[in-house]
Amino acid sequence: MYSNRMDLGFPMTLVEFLARIGSVMSISLLVLLFQAEALHPSDIAPKEWLGLVFFPIGIIIGLAIAWWKEGLGISITLGSLLAFYFVYGYLLEYHVGGWAFVIFASPAFLFFFHWVLRHVSHEQAIG
Repeated sequence: MYSNRMDLGFPMTLVEFLARIGSVMSISLLVLLFQAEALHPSDIAPKEWLGLVFFPIGIIIGLAIAWWKEGLGISITLGSLLAFYFVYGYLLEYHVGGWAFVIFASPAFLFFFHWVLRHVSHEQAIG
């Protein structure tokens, strides 16, 4: 069967490895940033809790799922990132500047690259 990872070659294995290492680093940093010492729930307005559902919770869940189900994990991670920018930028009218939030979600782009190339190579092997 085609499911053997070694069939994808070294470059694809390297992309998958980098995506997984990046996701572990992102999840670890997010957990450290949002520990009980740094996060004071009483200081957060009720309408801001919606943004916290998407970042960091949605990002962490999406990156963890991407280890097993790449397509679903990518969708959750990138959907959470877009929803976070929508909630904070449009609905709450905060200026969310910088690339820090995108950097935390960046392993999803590597998972996406791996997912696309795996499906393309699978289609070429079949066809």
